[in-house]
Amino acid sequence: MAAGAQLPPNWRYCGNQVKLWRFRAGVSREELAREAGYELETVKSMEQGRRRPTPRLLQVADDMCGAGGLLLAALGYLNPEEQSTHLQEFLDAEAEAISLSSYEPLLIPGLLQTEEYTRALISTHWPPVEDDEVELRVARRLKRQEKLAAKPYALFSFIIYEAALRSGVAGREGMKRQLQHLLEAADRPNVSVQILPADRVLSIALTGPLLVVESAEHQQLAYVEGLNTQVLHSNPGTVSSFVQCLGRLRMQALSAEESAHFIRKLADEL
Repeated sequence: MAAGAQLPPNWRYCGNQVKLWRFRAGVSREELAREAGYELETVKSMEQGRRRPTPRLLQVADDMCGAGGLLLAALGYLNPEEQSTHLQEFLDAEAEAISLSSYEPLLIPGLLQTEEYTRALISTHWPPVEDDEVELRVARRLKRQEKLAAKPYALFSFIIYEAALRSGVAGREGMKRQLQHLLEAADRPNVSVQILPADRVLSIALTGPLLVVESAEHQQLAYVEGLNTQVLHSNPGTVSSFVQCLGRLRMQALSAEESAHFIRKLADEL
């Protein structure tokens, strides 16, 4: 959670209940962390409400502390609100995801951006940000990209509309390097990159980006981002509509092999 941000009250209450039950049962934080498979600092953050308590933590704490389902009962109150605008909730979900599927119509996905491309985007943000803030945001985005190589591997599926490859962000040479970076990312065993050509466009491809993450507990969340707006959806019907749209776009997109050829051809034209 960003410094100065107000901690969600449901996170704080649930985390405090975990701590209270732990004290009552004589279970140390170290024991809980070890049994749940988390770092000690991660459990501490959850107990203090700085991170959303996960279903895994609640299950293990419930069992170890003999809560009889009382801690697990909090699960229904930890889902993001339908109109949540907390970017940090998505970043936490992304960091812990076992799979991520996305569609981008105009920009290269953040997890696949070169440092050069990222800096070009952030430095032209409106309203403008100070140089030190630009560097901080660039560093944060590059840090998120470590997820691509982290083990155990998460599965990534990216669908990118042709317009994003022709945007010219970071200039001609910068875009050429970005396209080469896409090809390198697509060589990873857990990463799929598919291009949706302009002549195959569907109406849903013009409505904006789509993103779905899946947690280790197989909960799916859908994320939408716009100008100064971030919304994380947990409603199963809403998430299902995202999954269906992504499936339809994937059917129209080029295969991974065809997409690689398409990207190389564009890069050669620059």
